[in-house]
Amino acid sequence: MANQKNLVLLGIGHTNAHIVHEWATQPIDGYRLICISKFATATYSGMLPGTLGEQFAENEMQIQLAPLVQRAGAELLLADVNGLDFVARQVTFSDHAPIDFDLLSIGVGSMPAGWDTHSSPLVVPIKPMQTFLRRLDQRIQCAACRDQNPIRVAIVGGGVAGVEIAFCLQQRLQDPAFQHGTVVEIFTSSRQVADGMRSKSVRRLEKLLQKRGIKVHHSCRVDSVSDDALITSDGQRHAFDGVIWATGAAAPPVLSKLGLQTDDRGFVATAKTLQSLSDPRIFAVGDSGTIVDSPCPKAGVYAVRQCPVIWHNLNAITREESLIHFKSQKDFLKLLNTGDGKALLEYKCFTIHAGWCWDLKTWIDKRFISTYQIVD
Repeated sequence: MANQKNLVLLGIGHTNAHIVHEWATQPIDGYRLICISKFATATYSGMLPGTLGEQFAENEMQIQLAPLVQRAGAELLLADVNGLDFVARQVTFSDHAPIDFDLLSIGVGSMPAGWDTHSSPLVVPIKPMQTFLRRLDQRIQCAACRDQNPIRVAIVGGGVAGVEIAFCLQQRLQDPAFQHGTVVEIFTSSRQVADGMRSKSVRRLEKLLQKRGIKVHHSCRVDSVSDDALITSDGQRHAFDGVIWATGAAAPPVLSKLGLQTDDRGFVATAKTLQSLSDPRIFAVGDSGTIVDSPCPKAGVYAVRQCPVIWHNLNAITREESLIHFKSQKDFLKLLNTGDGKALLEYKCFTIHAGWCWDLKTWIDKRFISTYQIVD
């Protein structure tokens, strides 16, 4: 179609995947959909700890992008974006010819803060999630072959993600191959783990970590990582075979290349409509964007809740209709995988650790990802 315009999705995370899903049944008139990703798969973060703990097969947490995009009648481009040309209205690449865009939705997620300041081979950042398990297994197997000592793994970051990874990593390391034992420890700059959860939940998690023998170093900032140890701000040296970096969210490098207005952490600054403050034809969703008037935590639950908002607003802007605002919810159901066939549930004033909480979490996660997994 000669006058057809381009809606381009940069990154196919939680929110942009919803656009592809909706496009399959109700594409926007006059537009074609082009999806850009560095990877052939998208990984659902809610199931990463469970996959680490071998509660799921790796393919259960993955979305194969080619069949999803094909079902929508869209185009998939696996390429490395290096900028935007605002005059030509093009996305530019390091390994592909530029493509035109009329509307652009950016959903490239985030990276753990500080991961790129350490060049040590010990460091294994949890993102990109598509390669996390492979990189971690390579690091651990390398250590296991080297000597007869216990495998020692540190997790830098004591947020919900770091705690889940600690519990589930411990389950993964119960493999008989690690016959000399394993040690898992958490380093957090905070005075407690799982900041943002209620004190009752935090106390329960601290007790569970203690019971499992997972040591937590509170108020302990990691200054540097050598080839065989991490060094904390008090000058202590802690020997480890691997260091999983699971700190809070930082902007991925590609966002700094786009020339868009950002917040003080480098995420795309947006209005409540999810539109970039630099250009109303550009949207930023999930972790990639920050609503400057009402910022919310960088968490997958908010990306999921932006799905109907971005879909409405993309349609509205093509029809010159009113756009709606995203309103973040302050309280929501939290389910934290403890790696033992149970989960810790927090909702309002309730904190429960039980097997049925794990069943609920599994049902929610599988229901969500099944929407985007195309079965032959």
